[in-house]
Order: sequence, then structure tokens, then C-alpha cells
Amino acid sequence: MRNAAVVALTAGALLTVSPLAAPAHAVPVPPIASKGAVLLNNATGTAVYTKTPDTRRQMASTTKIMTAAVVVNTKGINLNHVVTIKQSYRDYVVKQGASSADLKTGDKVTVRQLLYGTMLPSGCDAAYALADLLGKGTTPAARTKSFIAKMNQTATSLGLKNTKFDSFDGISQAGQNYTTPRDLAKIASYAMKNANFRAVVATPKYVTTAPTSKGTKRTYTWYNTNQLLGSYKGAIGIKTGTGTAAGPCLVFAATRGDKTFVGVTLNGADRYKDAAKLLDFGFGSSTAKTMQLRSLPAGAERD
Repeated sequence: MRNAAVVALTAGALLTVSPLAAPAHAVPVPPIASKGAVLLNNATGTAVYTKTPDTRRQMASTTKIMTAAVVVNTKGINLNHVVTIKQSYRDYVVKQGASSADLKTGDKVTVRQLLYGTMLPSGCDAAYALADLLGKGTTPAARTKSFIAKMNQTATSLGLKNTKFDSFDGISQAGQNYTTPRDLAKIASYAMKNANFRAVVATPKYVTTAPTSKGTKRTYTWYNTNQLLGSYKGAIGIKTGTGTAAGPCLVFAATRGDKTFVGVTLNGADRYKDAAKLLDFGFGSSTAKTMQLRSLPAGAERD
């Protein structure tokens, strides 16, 4: 999502960098460029690193983590349910100048395919389709509003006091779509408990087909905008986001051996290096120094 968000919000900011419950090995606390960051031990939920962890900030397309989490945790959800793509989904991304899965009007895609379209190329059209499907109401506006309410209800159920959604994809008109590094890491940990969510966000490239309105088959190829996948050993997700107010954002996770860490960097010009440094701090390694980022092909979405 490249749309301009509004203003960064602050609340109860912790203005120091803190290695909390630091790893037992002697690993120096890494300096990072991102304005806010958190690294959580996923098994315990303990923060092993924080930088302004409770400062409210715009989150851009990392919003879609909650979008997908609401979908996969909807009671009785059928991931093979078929959705017909509406022209309004395409019109929306054109109007907003938003990232897109380039879904074609009349194509019949499954909820599972929409999840991949939402999380890999950061498709705002795919996110719109999911919100329109699962929200309640007689109009698209009512249904998307209902879906966003579910996102906020989930945040409340997780005990998050510094997170608010006014968008299903991170395109915020009023600037009331914000979180903190700590809250966003908790959202990510919650989402990663679901096996279907984990499978989606760990996928670097997804190729699928869908019936068209003319009865033919269309092939969709989506590349994951998260370049940490395939670049950092053990990386298993999760989501990028970029916006004018939000800056470059990254929610990430990696597993090595019996350790899994989930982390967040918000508003950081070098988000991948920052993420690798934080993961190195958790694992006690030095991968960041030699990491080479996986490249995205020409024409692939960037976020």
C-alpha cells in the first residue's frame, strides 16, 4: 500500500532502546535506523529488544496482517469458497493508487487465493474482496465497515490499547489507522498461530489459476514483497508496508532450531537490515553482515 497516510501518533512513548530479557550469549545490542522496533520471543511473548515500543505510528499495509487473521479465524470459514471479482475492487485500487493483485473482473477465485493475493503482492483489491465477503450489510460500504469493526474487536480481545483500524488494507483517510511496535508484534504472533496464515506468509512465489467469466482459465503469479524470505536463514514471514506517513515497515519472523522470534520495524529506511540485525541479536548470529536480499522480478509489486 503506497497511499499517503496522515500523521504519526504518539502515546506513552518509551524513548530509549532497551534489550529486554537479552539472550544469554554476549551479543551487542544492534543499532538500527527504524524509529520503532520490537523483537519478541514467540514462545513466551517476552520482548528481547525494544525501541520506542509503545509509540503510536501509522502501519501502512502491515494492516493486512489483521485482515488475514480475521479471515482465517472466522468460525466456519471455508477457504475454498468461491468469490466473483467485482469491477469495484479494480476501480478502488486505481482510485487510491494502491498495490494490487491485478484481479480481473468476473474471475472466480477462492478465499484462499484472496489471502495469497492480499499478503504476497499486498493486493488492496484482494483485501477489499475479503472485507466485502465477510462483513455484514447491504452495501459494500456497510460490509467493509463491519469487517473493520471485526478487526478492532480482535485487537481489543488481544488486550491492545494502542491500536486502531479504520481501514482493511492500510489506506487511511483520517489517520486513525495506527498501532505500536509492541501491539503489532502481538497481532503477528496471534496470526502466526494459524497454520493457513503461516503457509501464506512463508511463500515467496505463488502461481494459481482461476476460471474467467468466459469459461477459460487465467493464471495469476504473485511474488511476496517481503524480501527477507529467501534472504535470511530461517525467515518464515510476515508482511511489508510502505506509506508516506508510515515510512517503510516490516513485520517479520524466523525460526532456527527450537527458537522463533517475531519482530516489527516501523518507519525505517533500511528495514531488512534492521530486521536481520534484530534476529541476529535473538539467535546470537551474524547473518546480517553477509545477507543478500532476494530480488523481485521486473513488474512485481513493491511495498
